[in-house]
Amino acid sequence: MRIQDDAFDLVLFDLDGTLVDTAPDMVATLQEMQRAHGYDPVPYDLGRSNVSNGAMGLLRVGFADVDEDGRAAMVGEYVERYAERLCEESAVFAGLDTLLDNLDAAGCPWGVVTNKPEHLTNPLLEQLGLTSRMACAVSGDTLPVRKPEPEPLLLGCDIAGIEVHRSIYIGDAARDIEAGLRAGAATIAAGYGYITEDDDPREWGADIIAIDTEELTQIVLKAVNLGA
Repeated sequence: MRIQDDAFDLVLFDLDGTLVDTAPDMVATLQEMQRAHGYDPVPYDLGRSNVSNGAMGLLRVGFADVDEDGRAAMVGEYVERYAERLCEESAVFAGLDTLLDNLDAAGCPWGVVTNKPEHLTNPLLEQLGLTSRMACAVSGDTLPVRKPEPEPLLLGCDIAGIEVHRSIYIGDAARDIEAGLRAGAATIAAGYGYITEDDDPREWGADIIAIDTEELTQIVLKAVNLGA
């Protein structure tokens, strides 16, 4: 599917690394936890590139010498620490606030489909002032399955009342694009997001890649018939 002008009625975003820059708080939480356990904190850029992989992804780079079971046992501590600083420095990516304003002004619904658990997603969206503006918010534990399964996207479309083929899904990980394609949505890879050095958005199969938020804004506005 190609991204066509005036072909879409709903815009869905992944959360971390796509709509909201949560890396400052998520990496700071990891670094704080490392210090508490006697580890030297990881460089910010290394942590940032792994944020889309959630707590386990961050713990893998922050506690590389701990086995998978050991890291799994640390997730609860990470989440508890992160919840205490959930939105100290996190913010909508620069430029996307204008995109959301334009979508709102035109009455074009938008929402979030994320693998972040609901008890973190909802407070974050609330603190950012986004909750009342959204057509839907589907979290990683809203359903028994999460991305790359297509069901969360299908649920988001159902809540918003828009057929999935009239929706665009934007994400910064292969799982996002896979979920979008399997659901039947158009897909945009957020090339500015949290992408590790050994990953390549060109291999994800997205309909188009947006290298920055300015390009993403232009693509989306044209797709929903709001572009110049």
